[in-house]
Amino acid sequence: MYEGAVQDLIDELGRLPGIGPKSAQRIAFHLLAADAEDARRLAEALTEVKLKVRFCEICGNVAESEQCRICQDPRRSVAVICVVEEAKDVVAIERTREFRGKYHVLGGAINPIDNVGPDDLRIKELLTRLADGAVQEVILAMDPNVEGEATATYLARMLGPMGLRVTRLASGLPVGGDLEYADEVTLGRAFEGRRVVGA
Repeated sequence: MYEGAVQDLIDELGRLPGIGPKSAQRIAFHLLAADAEDARRLAEALTEVKLKVRFCEICGNVAESEQCRICQDPRRSVAVICVVEEAKDVVAIERTREFRGKYHVLGGAINPIDNVGPDDLRIKELLTRLADGAVQEVILAMDPNVEGEATATYLARMLGPMGLRVTRLASGLPVGGDLEYADEVTLGRAFEGRRVVGA
């Protein structure tokens, strides 16, 4: 649609997740109108992240050294591992300030439609981490969708015979939500996860 470099930029931006053609065009024209210094800083940040950032050799989280800051932290409990799909899930859980154990990032979820099976995830690395017997509980914190459910079920069946306590994050109704808008799975989970209140 546009000439040369502008169309190339729109095409590249359009390849990013969640960026459609209109958004890619809007971002491209924003960058064109931006100060040259702003564009240079963005280009440097992109180059730097590709040069410096890697995945932690232990848990698979993003890191700028061999191990991420969580794996290096001696105050974190080694007895509990929270298994998540992606590194961004670690950030979401850390924001709650409720979890003080370690993490394991699978790098995705089982998804036969996209040809992602158990061998494509970091499951072998998880089993290696569990081999020394220091871990007592594995928390499965997969997304509450079909792929996340499949992954959690697969891991639960695999880890159950190892004598570990395998738990799944509770899911249910969001605060401020209305029952009439909740889907059947969410409502079902809310009933399963109910607890005693009062005395």
